[in-house]
Amino acid sequence: MSLRFRKIVPHLAVLAAVFAFGLVMFGAFVRLSNAGLSCPDWPTCYGEATWPQRVQAVAEADLAFPDRPYEADKAWREQVHRMLAGTLGVLVLLLALIAARRDRVTLLAIIISAVFAAVGVTLYLHGEREWSSGLALLAILLPMTGALWLREHAALKVSVLTLAVIIFQAMLGMWTVTLLLKPIVVMGHLLGGMTTFALLAFAALRYNGVGAADNRFAALRKLVVIGIVLLAFQIALGGWTSANYAALACGTDFPTCLGQWAPPTDFHQGFVLWREIGVNYEGGILDMAARSAIQITHRIGALVVFCYLSWLSYRLVRDGFRFGGIALWLVLILQVLLGISNVHFGLPLPVATMHNGGAALLLFTLLANFTRLQPWRSKAADVLA
Repeated sequence: MSLRFRKIVPHLAVLAAVFAFGLVMFGAFVRLSNAGLSCPDWPTCYGEATWPQRVQAVAEADLAFPDRPYEADKAWREQVHRMLAGTLGVLVLLLALIAARRDRVTLLAIIISAVFAAVGVTLYLHGEREWSSGLALLAILLPMTGALWLREHAALKVSVLTLAVIIFQAMLGMWTVTLLLKPIVVMGHLLGGMTTFALLAFAALRYNGVGAADNRFAALRKLVVIGIVLLAFQIALGGWTSANYAALACGTDFPTCLGQWAPPTDFHQGFVLWREIGVNYEGGILDMAARSAIQITHRIGALVVFCYLSWLSYRLVRDGFRFGGIALWLVLILQVLLGISNVHFGLPLPVATMHNGGAALLLFTLLANFTRLQPWRSKAADVLA
């Protein structure tokens, strides 16, 4: 690979990571503005590659989907989100091809995976759902296997693995529509977006040479890993809260819930992960007691994460990682304030969207600290040579 091209790849990785962050934010905007079912079909929108705009096209859309009248102010959001996701997919495919360029087996697996994914979408559009699902599964397994086969640096393996994740993420996007906002799928779609962003961010950091010279920070690195796991659970709880429309289950009260410290709750119903197919979950189907249980659990999780990450930021500063520790603390405080503002102001769309972005930034801050503490002896140019 030419020296000039080796200099481009780290920038390409950063671009993909930033793009993924923006997509997470835009996806939150779509979901929180109740536009998740504004295009009742997938990957088209009322049968169009973009969305209906002409009067005749709108009339045909309403006729074809009488149960889902066309809403112009929402349809464009969902379809633009899909277009942006497709663009990110192209960036991820390009990074995967670059990562596997020296391994013919992995490179062939990536190319076949991309072909299978494209053919699978075409078959889905023609109603061949079983064949489409089979090809999609193969399109996911091939890069996963390729990442394990690839005997290269972690950044290259992650670049290949991300292709498998983003194809699965596309399937979750499809199921979000076809299964009518089923909560477990909506939560999974959020986690898939965060995972895609995290993998790309890790690859970008590694391609740009971020890392430690030796393994002296192994103990501190383990503490950061615990923080990442706790945050992942909290993000999942946040996704479950949003998917079940439980963000305002406690009204605008904080720290109490509906004016009480122990309001009526139903934790059993609140955390039934798999519910029947065919039900439209838009707006939520749980009663107030179940939603309150979800909201209270999310608040308890936030308290646990806040206490642990506050202590972790202190440890990072104490052990010489002043910038990483202070950055973690500042993003943590910002995220807590956004969460409280969501409740206090009744879930305003800009604040709720930024709360999702805050979770992604918090994840990135932890990931950056982890990468900084992990041994890294090779320069980016050596990895891409």
